[in-house]
Amino acid sequence: MKITILNVGKVRQSFVKEGEAEYLKRLKSALPIELVELGCEAPDSMGPEAVKEREAGELLKKLAAYDFVVALDERGEQLSSEQFRFFLEKRMTSGKRSIAFVIGGAFGFSEKVRQRADAVLSLSALTFPHQVTRLLLVEQIYRAHTMMKGIAYHK
Repeated sequence: MKITILNVGKVRQSFVKEGEAEYLKRLKSALPIELVELGCEAPDSMGPEAVKEREAGELLKKLAAYDFVVALDERGEQLSSEQFRFFLEKRMTSGKRSIAFVIGGAFGFSEKVRQRADAVLSLSALTFPHQVTRLLLVEQIYRAHTMMKGIAYHK
């Protein structure tokens, strides 16, 4: 199964890029993961709803009809790392070709993205910048992988 992580905006912080690179290197032979940055930052003159709609248009264009879509949102269901492992494992054995995690911008998602999502998850009750959210997600995917394979990491 292919995993795609779509996020609004670009990652600029070197510590985030370095962290992602480390986990992606570890996952390279086990899981195909693609990080897609949507450079659709809106001008400051746009209102929050217009920004969400613009971002939704860009996100939805990148999703395939067969993708199992997971929207990451602070109001989504919170899972423990163990529960996230089972969530991923279930998707991997369900026959789905791909799973797409979507990370919205500063104002969250429009209703169009929520309607397209097959699941809405929260990584924490805390709010994170989208760049840090992406790093946390990549680490949790790696953690879930090690749990599935019995690799000592998650303790």
